Amino acid sequence: FIEAEHALDPNYAKKLGVDVENLIVSQPDTGEQGLEITEALVRSGAVDIVVVDSVAALVPKAEIEGEMGDSHVGLQARLMSQALRKLAGAINKSNTTVIFINQLREKVGVMFGNPETTPG
Repeated sequence: FIEAEHALDPNYAKKLGVDVENLIVSQPDTGEQGLEITEALVRSGAVDIVVVDSVAALVPKAEIEGEMGDSHVGLQARLMSQALRKLAGAINKSNTTVIFINQLREKVGVMFGNPETTPG
């Protein structure tokens, strides 16, 4: 479980029926780190499923290390695009399922068309 949001409550997960004793949890500091861990788990063949929670929380290292207000247009999308290209081959050669959870957000001020968007 790649827990990029740093919001996992083990007690709540246990109440939902999650076997927290056998759950491997990683809380990466950057998006790159989370995706590298995902790739390593897939290539290892040691796990059957990897869940990444969430795409929106996979913040690129450049954004974390940058100044407040710096523009990082498209950085997260490029990170995800590159990672998915790399992961696709590894996933294809393994028996591991990878699930990416994303968030639905609303664009402010949209008058026509769908106001919903997904980050990353």
